[in-house]
Amino acid sequence: MTILAIEHVQLAMPAGEEEKARAFYRDLLGIAEKQKPPHLAKRGGCWFEDGPVKIHLGVEAEFRPARKAHPALVVDDVRALAERLKAAGVRVVEDEPLEGWDRVYADDPFGNRIELMTPKG
Repeated sequence: MTILAIEHVQLAMPAGEEEKARAFYRDLLGIAEKQKPPHLAKRGGCWFEDGPVKIHLGVEAEFRPARKAHPALVVDDVRALAERLKAAGVRVVEDEPLEGWDRVYADDPFGNRIELMTPKG
């Protein structure tokens, strides 16, 4: 048995905040929304998928943001994306350098930590 890939990452969100999720993941990050199957859609939340990038947000009754655990997304221009996020009022945080990468952390609308990375060179 060999694990081949991560199929998707699921993050939690509070109930009724799907429009905030769409504004961040679809509109700012540019990940297309995928309709959830009807039997799952009634639970709330959103799915965002573009090729191998799949982030699902599920409603958690007693929601608490993931402040340490996080997905890391490879982007083509982390600096341009960081500026777009800042202009939209998103909290963007610089971190210690990581060899071979230019990276920042951003908070989604619910306080979940998202790492954004561009390879150097």
